Amino acid sequence: MPMRNVTLRQMRVFAAVARSRSFTRAARELHLTQPAISQQIKLLETEVGMPLLEHLGRQIHLTAAGDELLRYASQVTELLREAGESLSAMRGLKRGVLKLGAVSTAKYFAPSLLSEFAPKYPEVTIRFTVGNREEIIHQLASNEIDLVIMGRPPRELVTVAEPFAKHPLVIIAAPNHPLANKRRIPLQRLSSENFIIREAGSGTRASMEHVFKEHGVQIRASMEVSSNETIKQAVMAGMGISFISIHTVALELAAGKLTILNVAGLPLLRDWFVIHLRDKHLSPITAAFRSFLLENGTAIIRKTVEESELVRRIASAQR
Repeated sequence: MPMRNVTLRQMRVFAAVARSRSFTRAARELHLTQPAISQQIKLLETEVGMPLLEHLGRQIHLTAAGDELLRYASQVTELLREAGESLSAMRGLKRGVLKLGAVSTAKYFAPSLLSEFAPKYPEVTIRFTVGNREEIIHQLASNEIDLVIMGRPPRELVTVAEPFAKHPLVIIAAPNHPLANKRRIPLQRLSSENFIIREAGSGTRASMEHVFKEHGVQIRASMEVSSNETIKQAVMAGMGISFISIHTVALELAAGKLTILNVAGLPLLRDWFVIHLRDKHLSPITAAFRSFLLENGTAIIRKTVEESELVRRIASAQR
């Protein structure tokens, strides 16, 4: 059989070189000498029967065979990690690595979730990644992260998506905006306002477009940005209004720097989901965090952003 003599050490060495594109850095990472790294790569190439790396000047590049083998080397490494965590759990240990991803809007409350969870597992390493929706979906698909927090499950992947908290979306404006003190503003009235919107592919933007399309209202987008922080600053500066998650604006509302417009039919209530690939074997620590979110997520998020009081005030004003 081809590759029957390939060792785990060779695969680990190859993966380190492929990631760092450097024999020297791989040697430092694995606590080996550079000649030892070179020898393991040569043995692996002999067993594979094809070159895996090529040197162009001082740069190391993967060949087509190397690029293909790296996918499997990464899977082998991941399986070994999961096996180690499962065995640790059987021994009663609480070690492991939690690889969590979240869309950018969730970064306002995700640290509070982690701070409640982490003390129960002091020996766990947490790798937390924040990105836009497309980045997080890509990382989930490529097995770089195990769990994802996002507001709308990806249709392009086969996943298990479980809601764990409510996600209100509102329209914000500067406190001196002409509509700031109006009640039950018709959605159609906003068609003449300048909107500052998230980039294409954003979950917040998709929700916004759905709401306005459903009511046959066209919006006038004066600015498109990829950051909630930039949106908030632009709205505070009086450049327009925006459709945004209430979880991103709690501090600015409390400080009186922003206000929520009292628009009929809003806030729009969506869900936050914890998501993983359907065929993914969850490590013990990953499964523990998933259960923690489902049991405690709503209470922690409400406490963090004072969401329940804000939503109550909006609903009361609309009556």
